[in-house]
Amino acid sequence: MGMKKFLNEFKDFIMRGNVLDLAVAVIIGGAFQAIITSLVDDIISPVIGLFGNVDFKDLSVKVNGVTIKYGSFITAVINFLIMALIIFLIIKGISKLSELGKRIAKKKEEEAAPTTKVCPFCYSEIDIKATRCPHCTSIIESTDKE
Repeated sequence: MGMKKFLNEFKDFIMRGNVLDLAVAVIIGGAFQAIITSLVDDIISPVIGLFGNVDFKDLSVKVNGVTIKYGSFITAVINFLIMALIIFLIIKGISKLSELGKRIAKKKEEEAAPTTKVCPFCYSEIDIKATRCPHCTSIIESTDKE
């Protein structure tokens, strides 16, 4: 009985939206990393190699019979920086779109907001910001929460 409850809880956990989103993000991120690695290995490093006559992957040093491939590390750092830049640009773009969406929603909300109200004394239509009725001169209590 305990195992069945455990499996149901596990299934509920796995089926949550944020876990599925994370799984998709990891898979896409892995595929995207392969593209970035190819970009660095097949395009950027050779172009830099044209000017420096060296391929980063070939850079290494032998210490006491052990080969330290610091060129591969430099390539990994370049991969990371490009990936971080692209993620930064994506997040910045999403943030701008979100901000634009909020501004559009706020503008629609402002347009939909009433611009007039009815005087509780003479029932004439008056401006929403009015504190005194221009028709009957009654003082109108503000309903604004500003």
